[in-house]
Amino acid sequence: MGLNETPKGDRVHIALFGRRNAGKSSLINAITNQQLSIVSQVKGTTTDPVYKAMELLPLGPVMMIDTPGLDDEGELGQQRIEKTKEVLHKTDVAILVLTEDGMEEHYELEGEIAKMVTDRQIPMIIVWNKSDQYDYSHLPVLPFAANAPVQVVSASSGAGIHALKECIGAQVPDDKLEIPIVQDLIEPNDFVVLVVPIDSAAPKGRLILPQQQTIRDILEKGAVSIVTKETELKDTLENLGKKPALVITDSQAFASVSKDTPKDIPLTSFSILFARHKGNLAELVQGANSIKKLKDGDTVLISEGCTHHRQCDDIGTVKIPRWLKEFTGKDLIFETSSGNSFPDDLKKYALVVHCGGCMLNQREMQYRIRHAGNSNVPIVNYGVLIAMVTGILKRSLEVFPDLYKELD
Repeated sequence: MGLNETPKGDRVHIALFGRRNAGKSSLINAITNQQLSIVSQVKGTTTDPVYKAMELLPLGPVMMIDTPGLDDEGELGQQRIEKTKEVLHKTDVAILVLTEDGMEEHYELEGEIAKMVTDRQIPMIIVWNKSDQYDYSHLPVLPFAANAPVQVVSASSGAGIHALKECIGAQVPDDKLEIPIVQDLIEPNDFVVLVVPIDSAAPKGRLILPQQQTIRDILEKGAVSIVTKETELKDTLENLGKKPALVITDSQAFASVSKDTPKDIPLTSFSILFARHKGNLAELVQGANSIKKLKDGDTVLISEGCTHHRQCDDIGTVKIPRWLKEFTGKDLIFETSSGNSFPDDLKKYALVVHCGGCMLNQREMQYRIRHAGNSNVPIVNYGVLIAMVTGILKRSLEVFPDLYKELD
């Protein structure tokens, strides 16, 4: 999969942190050999995290993130610093950029962000920039970075940039996206039927991202993907001439697909597969068990990892609230969040319902699930919830026997 085809959520996220004028933007331009970030001698040129999809050898497709300075000032500056800290939730490799440009002797601000990086077990690289201006023959000892590799570079001259790229490649976790979407559930030459509803919510002229990625995963296994609508599923199965190894459906068609799929054919959903692929399916299954415990007046957060145009029968703001009220018989309160926004304080919520997270990377999705768990708030995703309220969650988890046993 090349640069243009690789989804944002599957890219290695490399974020640069440091003070204003440490040369973060110049360093990104030097690493990528492109003018991706605006460079200026004026402090605070980068006012919001800037994301740029790139191809970076030897890693391949990456997402470079340029962040505002850690020493930003004023009320607005503090808001920018908070946005910088939020970037850590999705960072796979952190680059801490320093210079000897009149900064405090002990680098307190760098120590604070370095502690946040190490607490999250994110690989970190210390980069001393502007080697063309400063003598780094005797680098200061930084207690907060004792175990981090150190690189000395000059973003303006290019000195040390190649070595930095090699160092970044060595820091990427080996287990990133270790769990495939579906490859481990099928064999070469298997038939896999994908049920894709085409309705008012379906994008014109294309499949949605989870469907595209699942087809690619099936092809890489050497299996055969057969795409059909829910209204044609029964005829498709009867005319195949070979029993499929698996049927995968869009969550919203769960009920009709389950009815038309014989019991001896395994059935699951795109959303459940993606919950396992980049999240924590076991935690989300436990969240499904908590739906039955909701009470009148409970507040439910419905969170989506992207922003999109809301339709009249939108799944997040209309369908899921309706299904939850019908299933529980309770008078519930609903709040929403979308995109990069995810509340720091979850204690007011009795349940978090999250989308499949196809636009979020693995680290961000796992952070949100872990954050809910640390807040003692159950979390479930769209597909698991829909399977629960339609009464077929056990069937959709039969392909994962260990999780099947966890259901109430």
